[in-house]
Amino acid sequence: MSELGGGPNPLFLREEELVRGIEMLFYAYRDFTSDPDEILKNYGFGRAHHRVVHFVGRNPGMSVAELLAILKVTKQSLSRVLSQLVREDFVRQQKGTRDRRQRLLYLTDKGQALFDELSRPQRARVARAYREAGAEAVAGYRRVLIGLLNQDERDAVLASVEKNQ
Repeated sequence: MSELGGGPNPLFLREEELVRGIEMLFYAYRDFTSDPDEILKNYGFGRAHHRVVHFVGRNPGMSVAELLAILKVTKQSLSRVLSQLVREDFVRQQKGTRDRRQRLLYLTDKGQALFDELSRPQRARVARAYREAGAEAVAGYRRVLIGLLNQDERDAVLASVEKNQ
């Protein structure tokens, strides 16, 4: 495995190291999304569809309002994507039991199959990277990801991620 610049740099807060880290995030995101992007093309879907399928799959019964809060998109933007997923039977909506105005979201069997198909190559990519890096590096990576989250949302994000284990 080739590492950027060899071993750990004790000057990791230098401007150049920060810019390298940012650039590596761009490249990693490009490659991390490349496999699902190819799969999504077969369905006529894009990354917004992927995000909806992912979060509904990980949080069955979540409300549309909760999904909006996670994705931080406009109602109009989500409505377009969600309507297509519902129309094509990947997601189903159910009225809330306490509040009938609430719309709760669930993946259908077809939606669960898409979730699995999209996440399979990403799980393999992350598993390979974790194996190559080792447990200590994975723990450090997790700390870095937590540090990248907006401070006022960290606890909520961590609670969401942890409840799905």
